[in-house]
Amino acid sequence: MILTEGEVVRWGRRIGREVGTPVFLGIRGQLGAGKSVLARAVARGAGVEGAIPSPTFNLLFRYPARDGLEVVHLDLYRLRDPDELFELGWEELGHGPEIVLVEWPERAGDHLPEDRWDIHLSGLEPGSQRRMVKVHRVGTPPHLPGFPVTLEQNS
Repeated sequence: MILTEGEVVRWGRRIGREVGTPVFLGIRGQLGAGKSVLARAVARGAGVEGAIPSPTFNLLFRYPARDGLEVVHLDLYRLRDPDELFELGWEELGHGPEIVLVEWPERAGDHLPEDRWDIHLSGLEPGSQRRMVKVHRVGTPPHLPGFPVTLEQNS
């Protein structure tokens, strides 16, 4: 599906408002594909207020959201080895009322959870505000609200 950046933002906000928890969203794509745009929109929809910087250098940020919900935003781009995940508390993620957003999830190697959504964003051309969005269900994560097409499934 091709979405404008505004449509990606609206969809992300709807996910943040409506998705069941715990949920793990792996957000894939090249630099500049819109991964952080989607992650911020999900966080806003979940009720996160204030600045939402990219966790590129810190690797992980936690944000309190509405009704005891927490948004955990990770950026694994600078991860040198998947085993470094455990220093971040990886094994505790996704067990409570959390929306876990992971940019560059492929850097986690075999440590990705069995139940997750993989969202792949790609720009159509340099500088374009339109994105190709592909969504894959892995295992049995909670329903992902608002995606405008039939979802491809990988189980």
